[in-house]
Amino acid sequence: MRRSILAVAAFGVIAGGAVSARERDPLAANPSAFIAAEIAFSRLAQEKGQWTAFRETSAPEAVMFVPQRVKARDWLKSQKDPAEAVKWQPHAVYISCDGNVGVTTGAWQKGPANGYFTTVWLRDPKKGKLAWILDHGDALAAPREAPDYIASKQAKCGSRPGVAIEGGNEGEDRAVGLSPDQTLNWTSVVQPGGARRITVRLWDGSAMQPVIDDLVAAPAPKA
Repeated sequence: MRRSILAVAAFGVIAGGAVSARERDPLAANPSAFIAAEIAFSRLAQEKGQWTAFRETSAPEAVMFVPQRVKARDWLKSQKDPAEAVKWQPHAVYISCDGNVGVTTGAWQKGPANGYFTTVWLRDPKKGKLAWILDHGDALAAPREAPDYIASKQAKCGSRPGVAIEGGNEGEDRAVGLSPDQTLNWTSVVQPGGARRITVRLWDGSAMQPVIDDLVAAPAPKA
């Protein structure tokens, strides 16, 4: 569909009038689509169950941390929905220049507990469908304050030089994800004891700048 529209819309006009940017490129970068996906994900958890929502919105290769990295669909197979599902709200979204990868982060609540989350979403460039490929979060002593509006930031477009990927230390479980246009990347590192770090970076025209840097402590040893 995109190719056929662009073929006749090189000057922004087709049979009868001006064409909007959305009509010329219906799959253009769209931060609100990732926000809507996160909100729908949270709503689905309330309507159908927490782990059911995670299963139904995940990409085949999606990962979670429990606290070690696991393949989400394999782990979710044995999980029963809790009586009370966690609730969450996006506070910010970061997207690649081409709009095919978006990262949402925000706050969650469950009973008296509060915390934060970060979700990496992939978009099918042909169909526009979104699915999450990485999801993690942690509890907080005090809830994150809700912003007046959901912030969004898009990576700069244009070519960029290659960036070396830092090798992991011995015993670390390290993985790096990269948007197709290489303007957004995410690194997840899990230590042997379960501590982890999730870092998301955007291309700003001169460097890959961190926009999210989540640090999660190792769980306390069981008594």
